[in-house]
Amino acid sequence: MRDSSDKTPIWKAIANALRSDLAEGRYAPGDKLPTEAALADRFGVNRHTVRHGISVLVEEGLVRTRRGAGAFVAATPTNYPIGNRVRFHENLIAAGRRPEKRMLALDERAATIGEAQALQIEAGDPICVYHGLSLADGQPIAVFKSLFPLPRLVGITAALKDTSSVTQALSVVGIDDYTRTSTRITAVRATATQALLLHVTEGDPLLRSSSVNQCANGQPVEYGRTWFAGDRVTLTL
Repeated sequence: MRDSSDKTPIWKAIANALRSDLAEGRYAPGDKLPTEAALADRFGVNRHTVRHGISVLVEEGLVRTRRGAGAFVAATPTNYPIGNRVRFHENLIAAGRRPEKRMLALDERAATIGEAQALQIEAGDPICVYHGLSLADGQPIAVFKSLFPLPRLVGITAALKDTSSVTQALSVVGIDDYTRTSTRITAVRATATQALLLHVTEGDPLLRSSSVNQCANGQPVEYGRTWFAGDRVTLTL
Protein backbone atom coordinates (compact mmCIF):
# COMPACT_ATOMS: atom_id res chain seq x y z
CA MET A 1 0.00 0.00 0.00
CA ARG A 2 1.41 3.41 -1.04
CA ASP A 3 2.33 5.72 1.82
CA SER A 4 0.54 9.07 1.73
CA SER A 5 3.92 10.81 1.98
CA ASP A 6 4.75 9.47 -1.51
CA LYS A 7 1.84 11.25 -3.16
CA THR A 8 2.62 14.00 -5.67
CA PRO A 9 2.12 17.46 -4.10
CA ILE A 10 -0.97 19.18 -5.47
CA TRP A 11 1.00 22.16 -6.79
CA LYS A 12 3.29 19.80 -8.69
CA ALA A 13 0.29 17.93 -10.13
CA ILE A 14 -1.09 21.27 -11.34
CA ALA A 15 2.25 22.09 -12.97
CA ASN A 16 2.28 18.68 -14.66
CA ALA A 17 -1.27 19.12 -15.95
CA LEU A 18 -0.55 22.57 -17.37
CA ARG A 19 2.70 21.33 -18.89
CA SER A 20 0.72 18.60 -20.65
CA ASP A 21 -1.74 21.22 -21.93
CA LEU A 22 1.15 23.15 -23.46
CA ALA A 23 2.72 20.03 -24.99
CA GLU A 24 -0.61 19.08 -26.58
CA GLY A 25 -0.98 22.55 -28.10
CA ARG A 26 -4.02 23.52 -26.06
CA TYR A 27 -2.42 26.95 -25.65
CA ALA A 28 -0.30 28.59 -28.35
CA PRO A 29 2.75 30.80 -27.73
CA GLY A 30 1.58 34.19 -26.51
CA ASP A 31 -1.81 32.89 -25.30
CA LYS A 32 -2.99 33.90 -21.86
CA LEU A 33 -3.59 31.06 -19.43
CA PRO A 34 -6.90 30.91 -17.51
CA THR A 35 -7.00 33.13 -14.42
CA GLU A 36 -5.85 31.81 -11.06
CA ALA A 37 -9.50 31.75 -9.97
CA ALA A 38 -10.50 29.64 -13.01
CA LEU A 39 -7.61 27.22 -12.47
CA ALA A 40 -8.44 27.01 -8.77
CA ASP A 41 -11.97 25.93 -9.71
CA ARG A 42 -10.64 23.45 -12.27
CA PHE A 43 -8.32 21.73 -9.81
CA GLY A 44 -10.42 22.25 -6.68
CA VAL A 45 -7.68 24.09 -4.77
CA ASN A 46 -6.97 27.58 -3.53
CA ARG A 47 -5.28 30.28 -5.63
CA HIS A 48 -2.05 30.07 -3.63
CA THR A 49 -1.60 26.45 -4.70
CA VAL A 50 -2.28 27.37 -8.33
CA ARG A 51 0.27 30.19 -8.09
CA HIS A 52 2.85 27.72 -6.78
CA GLY A 53 2.23 25.39 -9.72
CA ILE A 54 2.51 28.22 -12.27
CA SER A 55 5.77 29.39 -10.70
CA VAL A 56 7.32 26.05 -11.65
CA LEU A 57 6.49 26.66 -15.32
CA VAL A 58 7.89 30.18 -15.07
CA GLU A 59 11.19 28.79 -13.74
CA GLU A 60 11.26 26.33 -16.65
CA GLY A 61 10.76 29.15 -19.14
CA LEU A 62 7.44 27.77 -20.39
CA VAL A 63 5.31 30.56 -18.98
CA ARG A 64 5.87 34.23 -18.23
CA THR A 65 3.82 36.39 -15.91
CA ARG A 66 2.97 40.06 -16.07
CA ARG A 67 1.85 41.86 -12.94
CA GLY A 68 -1.84 42.66 -13.12
CA ALA A 69 -2.27 40.89 -16.48
CA GLY A 70 -1.83 37.19 -15.70
CA ALA A 71 0.28 34.31 -17.05
CA PHE A 72 1.16 33.84 -20.73
CA VAL A 73 2.65 31.00 -22.73
CA ALA A 74 6.25 31.85 -23.57
CA ALA A 75 7.06 32.05 -27.27
CA THR A 76 10.00 30.38 -28.95
CA PRO A 77 12.70 33.05 -29.39
CA THR A 78 12.93 34.51 -32.88
CA ASN A 79 16.35 34.19 -34.51
CA TYR A 80 17.42 37.70 -35.58
CA PRO A 81 20.70 37.92 -37.55
CA ILE A 82 22.79 41.09 -37.27
CA GLY A 83 25.35 41.60 -39.99
CA ASN A 84 26.27 44.22 -42.57
CA ARG A 85 22.77 44.14 -44.09
CA VAL A 86 19.98 44.04 -41.49
CA ARG A 87 16.37 44.05 -42.73
CA PHE A 88 13.55 43.53 -40.22
CA HIS A 89 10.97 42.02 -42.57
CA GLU A 90 13.47 39.75 -44.32
CA ASN A 91 14.90 38.52 -41.01
CA LEU A 92 11.51 37.53 -39.61
CA ILE A 93 10.28 35.91 -42.81
CA ALA A 94 13.48 33.86 -42.93
CA ALA A 95 12.78 32.79 -39.33
CA GLY A 96 9.30 31.64 -40.33
CA ARG A 97 7.54 34.50 -38.54
CA ARG A 98 5.02 37.08 -39.75
CA PRO A 99 6.59 40.56 -39.48
CA GLU A 100 4.69 43.69 -38.54
CA LYS A 101 5.65 47.24 -37.60
CA ARG A 102 3.46 49.81 -35.87
CA MET A 103 4.30 53.48 -35.85
CA LEU A 104 3.98 55.01 -32.39
CA ALA A 105 5.16 58.54 -33.16
CA LEU A 106 6.83 60.50 -35.95
CA ASP A 107 8.25 63.98 -35.52
CA GLU A 108 11.03 66.36 -36.47
CA ARG A 109 13.40 68.12 -34.06
CA ALA A 110 16.97 69.29 -33.61
CA ALA A 111 19.71 66.68 -33.18
CA THR A 112 21.51 66.39 -29.85
CA ILE A 113 25.31 66.31 -29.74
CA GLY A 114 25.40 62.48 -29.50
CA GLU A 115 22.86 62.02 -32.29
CA ALA A 116 24.72 64.47 -34.51
CA GLN A 117 27.98 62.58 -33.98
CA ALA A 118 26.35 59.28 -34.95
CA LEU A 119 24.80 60.79 -38.09
CA GLN A 120 27.83 62.94 -38.94
CA ILE A 121 25.87 66.18 -38.96
CA GLU A 122 26.02 69.33 -36.84
CA ALA A 123 24.37 69.47 -33.43
CA GLY A 124 21.07 71.29 -33.84
CA ASP A 125 20.56 70.14 -37.44
CA PRO A 126 17.01 68.90 -38.11
CA ILE A 127 16.33 65.16 -37.89
CA CYS A 128 13.30 62.92 -38.32
CA VAL A 129 12.52 60.69 -35.33
CA TYR A 130 10.50 57.50 -35.87
CA HIS A 131 9.26 55.63 -32.78
CA GLY A 132 7.82 52.19 -33.44
CA LEU A 133 6.91 48.73 -32.24
CA SER A 134 8.10 45.54 -33.97
CA LEU A 135 6.00 42.38 -33.82
CA ALA A 136 6.42 38.73 -34.83
CA ASP A 137 3.23 36.73 -35.41
CA GLY A 138 1.33 39.49 -33.64
CA GLN A 139 3.50 39.40 -30.53
CA PRO A 140 5.60 42.48 -29.66
CA ILE A 141 9.32 41.70 -29.70
CA ALA A 142 10.94 45.14 -29.72
CA VAL A 143 10.44 48.88 -29.44
CA PHE A 144 12.68 51.10 -31.51
CA LYS A 145 13.68 54.68 -32.29
CA SER A 146 15.18 55.53 -35.69
CA LEU A 147 16.76 58.89 -36.46
CA PHE A 148 17.25 60.25 -39.99
CA PRO A 149 19.22 63.37 -41.07
CA LEU A 150 16.74 65.66 -42.83
CA PRO A 151 19.26 67.76 -44.83
CA ARG A 152 20.56 64.51 -46.36
CA LEU A 153 17.17 62.79 -46.77
CA VAL A 154 14.69 65.37 -47.98
CA GLY A 155 11.15 63.97 -47.82
CA ILE A 156 11.90 61.06 -45.47
CA THR A 157 9.21 62.13 -42.97
CA ALA A 158 6.48 62.08 -45.60
CA ALA A 159 7.78 58.76 -46.94
CA LEU A 160 7.64 57.18 -43.47
CA LYS A 161 4.06 58.39 -43.03
CA ASP A 162 3.10 56.41 -46.13
CA THR A 163 4.89 53.19 -45.13
CA SER A 164 6.10 51.66 -41.87
CA SER A 165 9.08 50.14 -43.70
CA VAL A 166 12.36 52.03 -43.30
CA THR A 167 13.79 50.31 -46.38
CA GLN A 168 10.86 51.43 -48.55
CA ALA A 169 10.94 54.98 -47.15
CA LEU A 170 14.67 55.29 -47.84
CA SER A 171 14.10 54.02 -51.38
CA VAL A 172 11.53 56.77 -51.95
CA VAL A 173 14.12 59.44 -51.09
CA GLY A 174 16.78 57.89 -53.32
CA ILE A 175 18.59 55.43 -51.03
CA ASP A 176 18.24 52.09 -52.82
CA ASP A 177 20.66 50.23 -50.57
CA TYR A 178 22.32 50.70 -47.20
CA THR A 179 24.60 48.69 -44.95
CA ARG A 180 25.24 48.40 -41.23
CA THR A 181 28.49 50.03 -40.13
CA SER A 182 28.27 49.33 -36.41
CA THR A 183 26.13 47.61 -33.79
CA ARG A 184 26.50 47.91 -30.03
CA ILE A 185 24.48 45.60 -27.75
CA THR A 186 23.84 46.26 -24.06
CA ALA A 187 21.66 44.58 -21.42
CA VAL A 188 19.21 46.99 -19.76
CA ARG A 189 16.05 46.91 -17.65
CA ALA A 190 12.61 47.64 -19.09
CA THR A 191 11.10 51.00 -18.22
CA ALA A 192 7.41 51.25 -17.36
CA THR A 193 6.54 52.42 -20.89
CA GLN A 194 8.62 49.73 -22.58
CA ALA A 195 7.12 47.07 -20.30
CA LEU A 196 3.61 48.17 -21.28
CA LEU A 197 4.38 48.02 -25.00
CA LEU A 198 6.27 44.72 -24.87
CA HIS A 199 3.86 43.01 -22.43
CA VAL A 200 6.59 42.37 -19.89
CA THR A 201 7.13 43.46 -16.30
CA GLU A 202 8.91 46.70 -15.48
CA GLY A 203 12.53 45.84 -14.72
CA ASP A 204 12.61 42.74 -16.92
CA PRO A 205 15.83 42.31 -18.97
CA LEU A 206 15.96 43.80 -22.46
CA LEU A 207 18.68 43.74 -25.11
CA ARG A 208 19.39 47.25 -26.38
CA SER A 209 20.96 47.57 -29.81
CA SER A 210 22.50 50.85 -31.00
CA SER A 211 23.38 50.91 -34.68
CA VAL A 212 24.32 53.11 -37.63
CA ASN A 213 23.41 52.44 -41.26
CA GLN A 214 25.14 54.13 -44.18
CA CYS A 215 24.46 54.51 -47.91
CA ALA A 216 26.81 53.64 -50.76
CA ASN A 217 28.87 56.84 -50.43
CA GLY A 218 29.59 56.12 -46.75
CA GLN A 219 27.29 58.77 -45.26
CA PRO A 220 25.07 57.71 -42.33
CA VAL A 221 21.38 57.60 -43.22
CA GLU A 222 19.97 56.09 -40.03
CA TYR A 223 20.93 55.97 -36.37
CA GLY A 224 18.77 53.44 -34.55
CA ARG A 225 18.21 52.19 -31.04
CA THR A 226 16.15 49.03 -30.49
CA TRP A 227 15.06 47.43 -27.23
CA PHE A 228 14.40 43.69 -27.73
CA ALA A 229 12.40 41.59 -25.25
CA GLY A 230 15.17 39.40 -23.87
CA ASP A 231 13.21 36.13 -23.91
CA ARG A 232 11.72 36.52 -27.40
CA VAL A 233 14.71 37.23 -29.61
CA THR A 234 18.05 35.52 -30.18
CA LEU A 235 20.49 37.97 -31.73
CA THR A 236 22.96 36.22 -34.04
CA LEU A 237 26.12 38.10 -34.93
